[in-house]
Amino acid sequence: QVQLVESGGGTVQAGGSLRLSCAASGATNCMGWFRQAPGKEREDVARVYIGDGATYYAESVQGRFAISRDKVKNTAYLQMNSLKPEDTGTYTCAAGVCYGVNPRSWAFDYWGQGTQVTVSS
Repeated sequence: QVQLVESGGGTVQAGGSLRLSCAASGATNCMGWFRQAPGKEREDVARVYIGDGATYYAESVQGRFAISRDKVKNTAYLQMNSLKPEDTGTYTCAAGVCYGVNPRSWAFDYWGQGTQVTVSS
């Protein structure tokens, strides 16, 4: 069983930055961040392959967010810059043992508790 420990999040003004961290215990090779705002569907924000660092980003965050990983610590980071009010939501980390070269095809088996990100205008 893999456990995910998330940290970061909080409240920031529009244009500001936040960094989320997600540490995984156990065997995983891919991690990702999802977010959900009240009344909206969950959105797939970013994904990273632990081994070679291959990434995927949602179009809505492309160029503003950066996902990275520390292979030794089995930790993924989501650096969020130029935050907008529409980035507000609960951000949840996910992890799994993924296969395939297309990050969108990866399936995550483990999920964190979520951390709140609020961007004020």
